[in-house]
Order: sequence, then structure tokens, then C-alpha cells
Amino acid sequence: MLSKVLETNQFVVDKAKYVKINYEKANELIEEFAKFEKSHYLTKVPYPIYEMNTKDIVNFLLIYDAIDFSFWGEPKWTITTDSKQLDGGMALLHCIFNLFEKRDSVEVYKRLEKMTLEKFKEILKGNVEIPLLEERYKRVIEIVKRVNEKMNSNFYEWIKEMNSDIEIFNTIIENFPCFDDIRTYKNKTIYFYKLAQLLTSDILYVIERKEQKNVDYSSLLGCADYKIPQVMHDLGILEYNKELENKIINKIEILENNEDEVEIRASMLIVINYIHEKMRGKIDRMDINNFIWNRSQNKTKKTKPYHLTRTTSY
Repeated sequence: MLSKVLETNQFVVDKAKYVKINYEKANELIEEFAKFEKSHYLTKVPYPIYEMNTKDIVNFLLIYDAIDFSFWGEPKWTITTDSKQLDGGMALLHCIFNLFEKRDSVEVYKRLEKMTLEKFKEILKGNVEIPLLEERYKRVIEIVKRVNEKMNSNFYEWIKEMNSDIEIFNTIIENFPCFDDIRTYKNKTIYFYKLAQLLTSDILYVIERKEQKNVDYSSLLGCADYKIPQVMHDLGILEYNKELENKIINKIEILENNEDEVEIRASMLIVINYIHEKMRGKIDRMDINNFIWNRSQNKTKKTKPYHLTRTTSY
């Protein structure tokens, strides 16, 4: 499936009318990789995730990454903890981590299967209801039932001997339908698999760090979301036509599977692959992905808005 991502995304870019890639601007970004330092977001979160054992981290990540999508809104879903406000993915991480911290993840999975929607709503309680609450709940229940019934309540046992992205990615896709992430563009199926790629890379980073094992994530293409295109658009790498630019500047929702939405996501991945090839493979595409995503987290810098699409894909 991973091989189809690059092929089908290139098809979109070749046909695109809403989005154009400025490769000269992409070359300017490449210069920044001279000072590249590999980093992963889990090393920066203010929670002792890496103090957990590998089994519990991986089982936690399966739940967290599966529902790590679509937080935007007015007002934005926000939680308050220790007199600090969190929103988006970091707020979700806080809520889900609380379920696993200092607990055996196998027992957490057994307990989660009996969780009601009302209980789940309470776990994610914030200033407003989190978008797509029921969709997130259904995903959690689907996953824990599958893991409990097929994997003896322990997803980690199924992948602990794997050290390559293709093995882990295929295991995720084959066992958890909720990770499907495809679109249709000009009658052709386009593959993205944003969350499945994110989970795969997260697991491999954890195995590499916790177990001191050599891992291979060189086949991963990147995570087609809204924050990385935002950075690329702000840098002039992604150029939008007037119609799309107007939607984004005025925060007009772009429907899932619209041609412009598909073009934004596909162009982002092709840029990452372009940078990877220009650097002769010295930096893996997922590390390029993470480098650009980390730039999006600088909230002191004013940037153009990101595109708004209500979706379970990102």
C-alpha cells in the first residue's frame, strides 16, 4: 500500500488546478536541513511517556494516534489542567495518557471495551464538545475489541519483533479498518494513510529509543495533514489559485474529498519526496515531515491560516 501513496499522489499533482508547487522555494527550505537535528514530538511532551515500558507506550499510541484528528472550531476545543490550557493534539494526548499512566495497558484495554459514550465524553471534557466525538468513540471501541479478541489485549505482542515500517504499517492496515485514508480524484483512487503512517513512525521511534534497536522507516512518505501544508503555503512552496486562497484566508470549510483538498494533501507529500530526493536520501522523508511540522508549532510567528476540512483522516 505504501508504494501506491507516492504513485497516486504524483498523479494528483500532475493534474492539479488549485495547487502548484514552487520548487525554487522548496530548494530554499532544503538549505535549512544543513542544521538538521532529528527529533520526535514524544521527546518534547510534558508527560513521562518514555518512563513507561515499550509495551504500554505502543498500546497507548495505538489508541491516541487513531483519534488524533480534526480539532479546529470556534471556539477551539480546549482543556484546562494544572492551571494550564491545552488544545489540539496535545490536549488529546493529555486525556488519553491519563488512562494509561501507571497502569498495565493490557488491563486498560480490557476496561476500555466496556466504556460508554458518556464516559468517553467525560474523559475528553473541555470548554466545548470535541469535534467528531462519536466517531472517535467508535474507533476506540473498534480497536480495543479487535485487540482484546485477536491479540490477547496486547497489540505490542503482535509487532514487537518487527523493525521495519512496511511490516508494521501493513499490520495496522490489515487489522484496523479505521486507519483507511483514501480519496477519489478524477475517478482514480488516491492513497494517503496519514494516521497509519504516523502510528508506524511513532512505534519505530519508540522501539529505536527504548530498545536500542535498529529500525527502518525509509518507506514512509509523510503525514498529509493541515499544519505542514500551512507551513509550505506560508513559505511560498505551495501556491494556491485565487479560489482556494480565498477559502483559506476567509476560513471557509473545504469539504473532504473536494479536488482542492486532495491537491493540498498530495502536493505536500510530493514536496517532501522532492526534498528527500534532492538530498540523495540522506534524511528520511518522515524526518523531513517532522522537521516541517515542528516549525508549525511556533505560535509566536504569525502565519497564513490552515485549510479547514472536517475529517477523521487528519
